[in-house]
This record gives sequence, structure tokens and C-alpha cells, in this order.
Amino acid sequence: MSDPMRPRASLRTAVVWEVLQDALDRRVKATGRDALDVLDTGGGSGNFAVPLARLGHRVTVVDPSPNALFALERRAAEAGVADRVKGVQGDVHGLFDVVGRGGYDAVLCHGVLEYVDDPAEGIRNAVAALRSEGVLSLLAAGLGGAVLARALAGHFKEAKQALEDPEGRWGAGDPMPRRFTADQLTALVEDAGLRVGAVHGVRVFADLVPGVLVDTEPGALDALLRLEAAAAELSAFHSVATQLHVLGETRGAPEA
Repeated sequence: MSDPMRPRASLRTAVVWEVLQDALDRRVKATGRDALDVLDTGGGSGNFAVPLARLGHRVTVVDPSPNALFALERRAAEAGVADRVKGVQGDVHGLFDVVGRGGYDAVLCHGVLEYVDDPAEGIRNAVAALRSEGVLSLLAAGLGGAVLARALAGHFKEAKQALEDPEGRWGAGDPMPRRFTADQLTALVEDAGLRVGAVHGVRVFADLVPGVLVDTEPGALDALLRLEAAAAELSAFHSVATQLHVLGETRGAPEA
């Protein structure tokens, strides 16, 4: 948890970062190269890209927002990794208008599938950007977490609506266009030709715990982080996680 080269150990990134860093470490060992080529689709201002560059990897961020890419450039410069981070404007559907096929050891697809018109096409494009041996890090909104959150807030009709809606939305005011179950995400990954290396639930408890408790109770944040890490791999908790993380691996990559 004290590794200065990782993103701040937050409830939103800790589990994903641990899985991703382990996967990249395995790719470094398998390739014999200290620096990998990483593509971050929808990477925004560099929450993952900049820390990955600090680890020595070369990261290309594709994002549709000019403002996010400007923030990425500034953030990379402040971190001293501007030479290892490149931002290009685009999206996962038009991915190969801005980057090449088959050139990356790892592709991040975090918070993207919820917003694209065709999630299956988005995943296929992400996979097509991988080298013959590579890994895909997929993070998307979980259906069960939203249902549970609406129910615990007393919005029972909205909870039922989200449960029954094909896109997992609780109503017209729902800011999230689409949510997924773990089965849906793993099917997308497998249909794109990858094997599923791991599935983790993200923010299983974090969004249900009062923030004041975490902020004021000594040791509460670290204890909650440990609890999240312990529950993340257990399939029983995937159905209530706010987000779901799937690690996909090409058939040619060594298994974990």
C-alpha cells in the first residue's frame, strides 16, 4: 500500500491497480523488456497512464475530450514522464484511425463500454490493438451495485427498474447509459477471442459505508481497503459490486 510508484491507494483504484500491475509485471518477465507499450482507451487525464509511465512504460491515451488530453499533458509534465505519455483524440470505435493494430502489450478499457454504441465492437477493437501476447484490463459499471444502492436509499421502484432494464438503468434520470453483470463482461471478452484471466468486484463495500466513518475513524480506510481486496476475487460479491474488473489474456500469453 505504500508503494510510491502506484496511484494513491484509493477505494476506487486499489483493487484494479494491484491486478493490473501484477499482469504487467508478468508481461515484463515474459518479454524480457522493462518498458511495455500500453494503450489506455478513454484514459482521460491520466489516472492510470501517468503512474504507469512512472513505472517506465510507454503509454498512449486515446480520449475524445480535448480538455482531458490537455490535463493529461500537464499532469505527465508535472510527473516528469512527458516523454513516455502520448495523448491522441479519438474513441474506441474509431480506434485505428489514430493508433495502429497489434502494437500494444496491454490495453486498458476503463469506463468505456458504458458509453459506446456497440460494446462488442469496442472490445473487439481493443483486442485487435494487442500484440499476439498481451493483456486487456476491462473495467465497467456493475448492475448489482446500482440495484443495491437504490434499494438501500429507499428507491425500491428504481432498484427494480434497474434490475429489469436491458441496459441496467434505474430511470430517465440515471446518468449511467449502461451497466453489466460479470457474465456479460466475461462473455464479451471471450467472444473477442481472449481467455479470462481474472474477475474482480470493485467497490463492493466502499459506496455503502458512510464517508464520515472512513475519514474520522483511525485505521478505517486501511481496514476497508483490506476488506475490499479480500472480497474482490470472491464471485459471491461480484453481483453487488459497483464496478467489475475483468482481465483478459491473449491465447498466446502465459497464464497467471
